[in-house]
Amino acid sequence: MEKVLVTGMGAITSIGNNVDEYWNNLIAGKCGIDKITRIDVENHDTVVAAQVDDTFETLAKKYWTKRQLNAVTAPVRMLLASASEAVDDSGVDFSKMDTRRIAVILTVTDLGYVDAETDNKKNIILKDMASSAPALISSKYGIHGACFSVACACASSGYAISMSAHLIETGFYDMVITGGLSGFVTHDRLTGFNQILAMSSNPDPKTACRPFSKNRDGFIMGEGAGVLILESETSVKKRNAKNYSQLSGYAFFSEAADMTSPMENGEGMRIAMESALEKAELTIDDIDYINAHGTSTGLNDKYETFAIKNLFGERAYRIPVSSTKSSIGHTLGAGSALESIASIKALNEGIIPPTLHYDEPDPELDLDYVPNEARKAELRAVLSNSFGFGGQNSTLIYTK
Repeated sequence: MEKVLVTGMGAITSIGNNVDEYWNNLIAGKCGIDKITRIDVENHDTVVAAQVDDTFETLAKKYWTKRQLNAVTAPVRMLLASASEAVDDSGVDFSKMDTRRIAVILTVTDLGYVDAETDNKKNIILKDMASSAPALISSKYGIHGACFSVACACASSGYAISMSAHLIETGFYDMVITGGLSGFVTHDRLTGFNQILAMSSNPDPKTACRPFSKNRDGFIMGEGAGVLILESETSVKKRNAKNYSQLSGYAFFSEAADMTSPMENGEGMRIAMESALEKAELTIDDIDYINAHGTSTGLNDKYETFAIKNLFGERAYRIPVSSTKSSIGHTLGAGSALESIASIKALNEGIIPPTLHYDEPDPELDLDYVPNEARKAELRAVLSNSFGFGGQNSTLIYTK
């Protein structure tokens, strides 16, 4: 089977409008969480979020026409901009490729067609079409392979990346543009997540999102988009392209249980990680860092810790585990993609991003969570988790 390599990356987050800004601020310990300004939060329990600065629109305009951008919502424009950054980064010349063997598989779980967007009645159908971003990217670059969107809650872009890798491994495609977006902060999102007590009500931006800490009380929403260019080793060699890493393992697992709570003791999470290791043909001794789902919710952080300990045994205490959500919030559909980028950069740069705001340890959670400061480390393989509502779990493993 073909090896799957990462040849391009693009990112827009609350701490940077491109991959380099995102990474540099991440390891510097910058936090993008602040008071919500996008909407009036007077009647909401949650008043902070990791919002994306609207300057990302400048990047979108660099690559896309006014007519194209006006056809989609602002969150989708983030995804389009990230995709173009990733394409540029890959150095691909589509005129020299068989574009029937290239696909676009993205996550668009929330187009953001609410609130202010609905005041503009132009392009209503396109703005409310989940496949608009894949279709526009395919059209812009003349790509004739599969073009669709995946929706699996917070594991969505993990599913998209895994499906993309499988299609490359089996020889169906040479390249796939994949990733996802998180919609903007809206009244419905804040209300909905607070109805199920999933989101923090802590008004302090510096402590609202504190994964694995004793006093955590829920996640904080993050806006953003992330895109990866996955490519077969044969294609990479043919065009003499650089690559950042190999996507060596991936796994899906449906817990088929509760819609909002993980399986007891994180059993579903453990199975996802174990399956990804088997796919990668690696052992527990090969993993040097875990980029955790780490939402700062009571159940996720507890059960993800249990799952890591149940799978890795004593070695779990020697593997650094950190959550980048402490810096950019929970970017929902974009989470797997943005956390993959952080994992790949960690692998290449030999630096582990920190878990910010880690203050009071939880006696039940006793792993090395890389508290508050980035750490240098020699990394061979990095495991990245994403676990979604509905019990939809995804684990990805990147190697040098």
